[in-house]
Amino acid sequence: MSFSEPILAPWLLVVCGLISLTVMALALAQRPWRPLLADTGLQHRWLAASLAVVLLWQLRAQSVDWLTLHLMLTALMTLIFKAPLALLTNLLANLSLVVLGKAGWPLLGVNVLITGLVPVMVMVAIWRIVDRYLPDNLMIFLFVCGFFGAALATLGTGLAGLGLVIMAATDPEAVYLAKEYALFLPLLMPSEAFITGMLLSVLMVYHPGWVATFNDHRYIDTK
Repeated sequence: MSFSEPILAPWLLVVCGLISLTVMALALAQRPWRPLLADTGLQHRWLAASLAVVLLWQLRAQSVDWLTLHLMLTALMTLIFKAPLALLTNLLANLSLVVLGKAGWPLLGVNVLITGLVPVMVMVAIWRIVDRYLPDNLMIFLFVCGFFGAALATLGTGLAGLGLVIMAATDPEAVYLAKEYALFLPLLMPSEAFITGMLLSVLMVYHPGWVATFNDHRYIDTK
């Protein structure tokens, strides 16, 4: 989901913009372009995946005038390319909405925050828990990270958007509509989880080396 019209107070848009700018600067400080320049195959995969995300973001359901529902695929991009490149893809997708007139420039920061930063942080937290504390099992990685993680990332995005509306909506009716939108979260979560888990399972079987967070020697070659 993302905002398509500025129904939030200007001060909150500024705060969200500063938070998004800071996190994007930290992501760029990791120099994510270095592995891209060093690996032509990674370049092609990331560019193709980013283009697919941008195109899929154009398929949106307009629930109310100021809110749109769509698949994010941010959790999947985080698992495949890790957080910095996933955030760059999310920024490109949000910029495409701005350029095409589907969202205003003032909304760029808040949309990056709820569709990029929140799901990436949720996905990274879940991946670290699986990586450090759970057994080295292929199915555990697939179901906890791919399915459960994507569902939680979608839930986090929805709750973050709802919280921002409740906190600083300029239209009192928007709060009521946002609470009604929360009823759609149980429908969005399985869709995001299914697509993420399905694509992740295909990659883990046929191209495990393409999934940056997946160690095939650890999860497949165990004795």
